[in-house]
Amino acid sequence: MIFTRKGAIFMKYFVVDAFAENVFGGNPAGVCVVEQPLSMEMMQSIAAENNLSETAFVHKKELGKYDLKWFTPKAEIDLCGHATLGTAFVVANYIDPEVEKMAFSTLSGILTVTRKGDLLEMDFPSRMPEKIEVKAEMERAIGVKPLEAYLSRDLILILEDEKSVRELNPDFDKLLALGDGLGVVVTAKTKEYDFASRCFFPKLGVNEDPVTGSAHSSLIPFWGEKLGKETMVAKQVSKRGGILHCKNAGERVRISGGAVLYLKGEIFV
Repeated sequence: MIFTRKGAIFMKYFVVDAFAENVFGGNPAGVCVVEQPLSMEMMQSIAAENNLSETAFVHKKELGKYDLKWFTPKAEIDLCGHATLGTAFVVANYIDPEVEKMAFSTLSGILTVTRKGDLLEMDFPSRMPEKIEVKAEMERAIGVKPLEAYLSRDLILILEDEKSVRELNPDFDKLLALGDGLGVVVTAKTKEYDFASRCFFPKLGVNEDPVTGSAHSSLIPFWGEKLGKETMVAKQVSKRGGILHCKNAGERVRISGGAVLYLKGEIFV
C-alpha cells in the first residue's frame, strides 16, 4: 500500500530470495508494492538505496494483472527473472493469495507467472544468441580463452567444463570495458545438471549476479539446441547458487523456481 502523510510516501517492501529453498540462497530481490506509479527518478533512487542487484516495483491494475518495472542500483532494465519470481511470490502470498496465474506488463511485453505446486513458472521471451568471433579482450577479461562466443542481450562465453565456470576469476574493469553485451555470461555443460552458468553485470553496478533468470532466455534455447532437449535443469554456480527448471518452448522459454521471504517492512521516502 502507498499513501502520503506529512509529505512522506510509505510503501510495503519485501526482500525475497528467489530460486532458493532457504534464506541466504538464490538471488535476493527487493519488491516494492505501490498503489500509484512512481517517477523514474524516485524508483531509481529507491533501487540505489536498497543496493540489491534488482528492485522491482509492482502496481496492481486488477486481479491477476499488474504493472512491473525493474531497476538495478544504476539503471532500469528490460528483463529480470529473479525479481519477477520474487514479485510473483509477493503477489501470491501477500497481495492476491487466490490468484493462480499472474500477468505482468513490462518493458519485455506481458510476462505470465503460474503456480506449479511449490514452484512458480515464468513465461519469458526466447532470445537465441548469435555466434560471434572470440576476441582477445574476452580472454583477457575472464582469464581463460572461451571455446565459443555468442551474443544476444548479453555476451555468452562457452567454457570447457563446470570447473572452469566455478573457478573463473574475472577482471571486472576489463568486463566493464567490453563493447559486446549488457552482461557477460559464462556457461558449460555439466554432469549433475544440464548446464551451469555464472553472470556478471558490472555495467549495471552488479559485479556478479547470484542467479539470473533473464540470462536463461538465451541459455535455454542455446543449450536446448546443443543438447537436443526441451526440458532441462540448470545450476547457477555463484557463491549463493540457485536451481532453475527450464523448458524450451519455441518462441518462449519457461523458467521455474522456488522463493523464500527474507524481509517484510515499509519504505519511507
